[in-house]
Amino acid sequence: MSEPRAVSVGVLKGGFGKTTTAINLARELAYRNERALLVDLDDNGHMTLILGHDEAYRGEQWGINHAEDVLIDGADPQQYVVSVTDGLDLFPAHVNLEDVQSGLKEATMGTTRLKQELVDELLGDAYDYIVIDCPANRGKLNDNAMYATGNIIIPLRPENGYETGLSNTVQRLVMEAREYFDLDILSVLPTDLSGRIDQATRDRALLREMTTREAVAKHVPNFAYLSEADWDAIDAGEYDGPLPGIRHRAAIDNANDEGVPLRDYDPECDQLTCYDELAQIVENGEVSR
Repeated sequence: MSEPRAVSVGVLKGGFGKTTTAINLARELAYRNERALLVDLDDNGHMTLILGHDEAYRGEQWGINHAEDVLIDGADPQQYVVSVTDGLDLFPAHVNLEDVQSGLKEATMGTTRLKQELVDELLGDAYDYIVIDCPANRGKLNDNAMYATGNIIIPLRPENGYETGLSNTVQRLVMEAREYFDLDILSVLPTDLSGRIDQATRDRALLREMTTREAVAKHVPNFAYLSEADWDAIDAGEYDGPLPGIRHRAAIDNANDEGVPLRDYDPECDQLTCYDELAQIVENGEVSR
């Protein structure tokens, strides 16, 4: 096993598969190793609600804002961890995460609190890996996630605005953070693909953009990467390789509806190999060709 690592999953645009990616990445890390923790920092609480912890999100489970208790007041984070499945736990979001974000602006060393109060407390001792589902907007919670992990995975869907989602995330999040601390892009991955790539579809446009831009292409996982020779073969009607990217599968949506990771819903789903490779990228700290 590699050294313990925390990783952020984020993109400055909603609806791009961020939460689904984080859940299934963390599940594969737990499956491949021993224990992993999900941290939901998104104020919409989508991950927490998907996984069935409504009472924790609404503040009813503990009667307080547990995120504030840990990040602002320095409480023990383990008392607010809930179980997802074997080897995988969750530190849930709270409906008033915006109050935490405001508190972090006023707190001494407010950008370091997540690292100090949660990640450093739990990583390498209680958990081998920590996966943080980031907000889809700029702010102190995102700054905390970037600082605590030092890396980011950026998921993209073939939807209108993917170019803006990628460029905004790189320019407004990654590049600005790098002025103050080291921050690596671990992976840029296409998710929820279903269209053809030999015609002028959004799938093709997204994949073409990702695999031909040098600064981005080196971060594309092998299951999504297409070389220039591959593109030539596609355009000549001679490509016989696998369809790239995480493909749309009903099992992935159904797993979310059932409140469990994909592996626990359908361990035979062919897309688990993609999440397994993504877990290996986290373990190794980079994409390896």
